[in-house]
Amino acid sequence: MKTSKIIYLLLLPLIVSSCAIIRPGEVGLKQKLGKLSEGVYKQGTVLYNPIITKVIRTNVQINNIELSLSLPSKEGLSIVAQISILYRVDENSVPKVIRNLGQGYETIISNVFRSASADICSKYFAKDMHSGMRAEIESEIKGKMSETLEQQGINVNSVLMKSIQLPAGLASSIEQKLQAEQNAMRMEFILQQEKLEAERKIIEATGTKDAQKILSEGLTDNIIKIRSIEAFLELSKTNNSKIIITNGKVPFLIE
Repeated sequence: MKTSKIIYLLLLPLIVSSCAIIRPGEVGLKQKLGKLSEGVYKQGTVLYNPIITKVIRTNVQINNIELSLSLPSKEGLSIVAQISILYRVDENSVPKVIRNLGQGYETIISNVFRSASADICSKYFAKDMHSGMRAEIESEIKGKMSETLEQQGINVNSVLMKSIQLPAGLASSIEQKLQAEQNAMRMEFILQQEKLEAERKIIEATGTKDAQKILSEGLTDNIIKIRSIEAFLELSKTNNSKIIITNGKVPFLIE
C-alpha cells in the first residue's frame, strides 16, 4: 500500500505536466517536435508528452486593439484619431494563423489597419470624419482590412473611430458653420410664425369687415322701427314705472 502511494506521488508531477486545460474561449494546438497539428482541441483537458510536445493555447473570443494615430485627409491635413479594432481568430484556422503569422498577429493586424486607413481616409475631407460619414469610413476600412486578413483566418468584426481631433482652425470653422445653420433655421421658423400670424389677422379682419357689411345692409329703417317696437313691448310687461321721451322718430325709455 505504501509502495503504491510512493509510486503515485512520483508519477503525479509527470501526470500534471502532461495535462493542459483548454478554457472557454480558447482552442489548443499541439506542437510535436516543432511540427503543428492540423486539428485543434476545444474546451477541456488535453494530454500530451511534455518531453517532445507542447500545447499552444489561442484565444478565439472577440478581442480589441486600441490605437492612437494620425490619419491623412483628402486636403492633406493630419487627423488624430482613437481607434478600436474588434477582431477574432477563426478557431478552425488557428493552425494556419500560427503557421503563417505566429502568435504575435496583433502587430500584423495593426499594420494592416494603418495601410487600409491611410488609403480610405485620403479619399475623404477632414470634416467628413467628424460628421455622419464616419460610419461609411469605418465600414470601408473594415472591408479593406478583411480583404487581407480573412484569407489568413482573422475576422475583423468592427473598426470604431471613437475620438476625432480636427486641426484647431478647421474645428472652429465647422462650429461656426453649424452655428450659422442653426441661426438660419431659427430665423426661418420665426419668419414662418410671423407669416402665419399675419395671415390670421387678415382672415380675422376680413371676417369682421364682412360681418359689419352684412349687418349694415340688413338694418333698414323699417327693421329698426320693428325691433324698437318689439323691445318696448317686452319692457312694458314689467311693473316698474316708465317715462317715454321721443323726438317724434325714436323713443327713449327711462324707468
